[in-house]
Amino acid sequence: VRLVESGGGLAQAGGSLRLSCAASGLTFSYYAMGWFRQAPGKEREFVSAITWSGDSTSYADAVKGRFTISRDNAKNTVYVQMNSLKPEDTAVYYCAVAKKSYTSVSLQAPQSSIGSWGQGTQVTVSS
Repeated sequence: VRLVESGGGLAQAGGSLRLSCAASGLTFSYYAMGWFRQAPGKEREFVSAITWSGDSTSYADAVKGRFTISRDNAKNTVYVQMNSLKPEDTAVYYCAVAKKSYTSVSLQAPQSSIGSWGQGTQVTVSS
């Protein structure tokens, strides 16, 4: 499995960025996908997840109402649209695929649900 993130960069507070994650080496439409992030000096944390069909999404409280996850199964790609960015959104953002097919990312223990990770893309939000 290979996950390649893109779209990171520098944004001003209040601005927007859209991250993409292209997946290969798996039947993409069978797997739930997620986004996580890790800020300097902090542990990696859950941001958002989407089911294999895209019919259900979940978000961390810190991003709810500002971030939107989506997927295009024809393009083997998952996205996260990040609006109203804040300096505290600064982090390396990781794309992730669920460990098992047709299994949602667990909200109780999201990282334990993950089978593979991307290399990460840096998002920096200036105040």
